[in-house]
Amino acid sequence: MTASSTNNTIRILDIKYGTSVDGIGLRTSLYCAGCENHCPGCHNPQSWNDQGGEPMSVDELFRLIVDADMNVTFTGGDPMLHPEGFITLAKMIKQHTNKTIWCYTGYLFEDLISHPIRKALVELCDVIVDGRYIEAERDLSLHFRGSRNQRIIDVKKSLQGTLCLMD
Repeated sequence: MTASSTNNTIRILDIKYGTSVDGIGLRTSLYCAGCENHCPGCHNPQSWNDQGGEPMSVDELFRLIVDADMNVTFTGGDPMLHPEGFITLAKMIKQHTNKTIWCYTGYLFEDLISHPIRKALVELCDVIVDGRYIEAERDLSLHFRGSRNQRIIDVKKSLQGTLCLMD
């Protein structure tokens, strides 16, 4: 249950326990540092700096996740900007728990699965919420996303060939 020495830390800005806005049910949300999109109107611009927050070991994050007894969301910033630590953490979660993993990213699903390292993280997630936040498409009636262009994607079904959107 120990993370590898090269992929064993993630820069974390915040951890929210029991949140219901980052996916179905109560979740433990990990807010990571680093996002290159810099979307106008972003609700979390302090996450843009990839040197922000504090480095936390994947082992420590895993213990916090297990102790919280809730499903998990990776968000930020953008977890896909530095996927290696999240891959290690997601493998631990999948091997040792029954928790679901949601991941928010500004990248499009189609681009993620064409990038080998990012695809490895996608394959460990249950749901991806993709797409940059576009202020002109902001819609407060949407669940789990901020703008109409963003998609909630069932990863397992979508990897079988046809993109499967959730609502």
